[in-house]
Amino acid sequence: MKQSEKVKGKEAVAARKKKMKQYAIGIVVILVVATAIAFYFFNPFYAKTGDTVAIYYTGTLDNGTVVESNLGSTPFVFTIGKTATIPYGLPDAVIGMQQNQTKTVILPPEKAFGVYQPSLVQTVSLSSLPPNTTFVVGQPYQIIRKSDNAVAHVKIINITPTTVTWDGNSDLAGQNLTLKITLVEITKN
Repeated sequence: MKQSEKVKGKEAVAARKKKMKQYAIGIVVILVVATAIAFYFFNPFYAKTGDTVAIYYTGTLDNGTVVESNLGSTPFVFTIGKTATIPYGLPDAVIGMQQNQTKTVILPPEKAFGVYQPSLVQTVSLSSLPPNTTFVVGQPYQIIRKSDNAVAHVKIINITPTTVTWDGNSDLAGQNLTLKITLVEITKN
């Protein structure tokens, strides 16, 4: 009998050790997951949605023409994901960047100045426009819609004795935009 009690005792000790080992593994897994979550949500070194960032940037076209830059000026400050007026795919490009990192991204037209839309080219009868308005080919104009006072910025592309044709597309529509971005500050919100 003593032998079987010894065997049972050893089995009980082995079972307790196995259970302790399982608890220890469970605790390690929980700590690893908690650390990963904390690193993602509280890491001050990488920009993410909700952070306020300050950047310097230069935007160029495929031919090298600089269309916009704030170099030599104050950094551009915005909150990633909360500032709806930010042009281009700029917020997405900043996500994952570290402070003092510089990165170059090429944005396609749909994330830059928009795709060219032929439907925004319109020919209008001069008689439907305000009298005494002089149009000049190549000149930009603001057109105010009477029904809702919406403002459209157009460029005159053709004039006949009875009509005017304008283009409501941006001059840069349909073009890629290359952004060189330097992240100078991240503020966690």
